[in-house]
Amino acid sequence: MSNTVGSPQEGSRPPETGSTTSRPRGVRPVRILTVGVFALAGLLFITSFNTAKGTNIRTDSSLLKLSDLIHDRSHKNARLDESNAALRDDVEALAKRTAGGSSEADQARLTALENNAGTRTLTGKAVTVTLNDAPPDATAKLPGYPEPQPDYLVIHQQDLQAVVNALWQGGARGIKVMDQRLISTSAVRCVGNTLILQGRVYSPPYKITAIGDPDALRKALADSPAIQNYMVYVNVYGLGWKVTENGTVTLPGYSGTVDLHYAKPVE
Repeated sequence: MSNTVGSPQEGSRPPETGSTTSRPRGVRPVRILTVGVFALAGLLFITSFNTAKGTNIRTDSSLLKLSDLIHDRSHKNARLDESNAALRDDVEALAKRTAGGSSEADQARLTALENNAGTRTLTGKAVTVTLNDAPPDATAKLPGYPEPQPDYLVIHQQDLQAVVNALWQGGARGIKVMDQRLISTSAVRCVGNTLILQGRVYSPPYKITAIGDPDALRKALADSPAIQNYMVYVNVYGLGWKVTENGTVTLPGYSGTVDLHYAKPVE
């Protein structure tokens, strides 16, 4: 029978109940989608395997923590400093053997330069300042002050810098922070609640020792506005602060490398 206008097209009629007609073609995209999902899952599995390289990526127990890496580098730097100091002593000993042609004035000038640079040991009367974190459960000891935030209870970089600057201002001839001598290129930096000084890491309490006139050093500490502000936190929240006179002490010479390649005079 030929098709006429208004007559249904062949194949447009839905199958009758019980008909053996095959499933509609519209089901095929579902199969394609299923295959695509499994392919994507396989790709993710392969990518995860290549990323893990045999390690358990659900935990970082097998990975070196940043803090462990910092402490490891700190120990290595300490050993390198000791090696560098030994080599410097050897060089100085050899220089003295071959310096027969230099005059006493030249030797005196060289010694003075080394003393000013901080590469030689220094002996004299000293004052030591000790700073420490407050107890973690500290509360405000005086009325009118808010309960402490975590930042109120730890030593900050500016606290250490304030002490060092005040001691220089008080005429210190040499300063040691923890077990290291400060020189003109030394930078006192804190990361979190740890001190990083010349490639080595320290935790509180922090000790700063300065050689000079003890009375002048104490006065410079008391007159520093930054330290006066720090003392508010000492009295209210219990930050650690202790100043002691040590009698005669010897500061070590700086044993690290000097990064300064050239300098210009201040105009």
